[in-house]
Amino acid sequence: MSRGPDLPETIALFPLPGAVLMPRTRLPLQIFEPRYLQLVEDVLKTPGRLIGMIQPAVAGLDSLAAVGCAGRIVAFSEMDDGRLMISLKARSRFRLSEVQPGFTPYLRAQVSWTGYDSDLLAQPEEDQGFVRSTFMARLSRYMELRGLTTDWTSAEASDDETLVNALAMLLPLAPEEKQALLECQTLFERRVLLDGLMEYALRGGDNEETIQ
Repeated sequence: MSRGPDLPETIALFPLPGAVLMPRTRLPLQIFEPRYLQLVEDVLKTPGRLIGMIQPAVAGLDSLAAVGCAGRIVAFSEMDDGRLMISLKARSRFRLSEVQPGFTPYLRAQVSWTGYDSDLLAQPEEDQGFVRSTFMARLSRYMELRGLTTDWTSAEASDDETLVNALAMLLPLAPEEKQALLECQTLFERRVLLDGLMEYALRGGDNEETIQ
């Protein structure tokens, strides 16, 4: 279903493993492949300036994940060597309906925006059950385990949704874990899952044999 030129039925896709765009976040991208340089050039001519970020499915590179997130190009600069630096601002998640054949060197697909009305709201989503002190303590231990650093002042000052969504995008999680976080319907569900993934890592889960 189309919601006007801002959310069209067909969008250009940028498949990128390990990269997800969460609601009300921004994603910087460096574009250098010719097909994606063409994608950006074409997208800039459209009313919505939307690029659909989507991961290749875990099953294989020839398939795509069921859900992605479209971002609007809100910043654009060209490097001396021809690379492009762009910034995408999340507009809405979408469900992939059908990849469409065509003459472009990049993928285009018919998508459905149904079920993601909350992504279009200007105000950040709230999580009434969020115990921030407990979450931040676990995050600190996780960051230490991974040898990571962060701007703790900015993290503490951010609202709950910005904190959780940014971490879901930036932490060194597996592509399938990032996809699961993207597909969470509510901030509460995403925060609980992220908390569980950090706790699993802290308990040494990454070193355990996978049960078939």
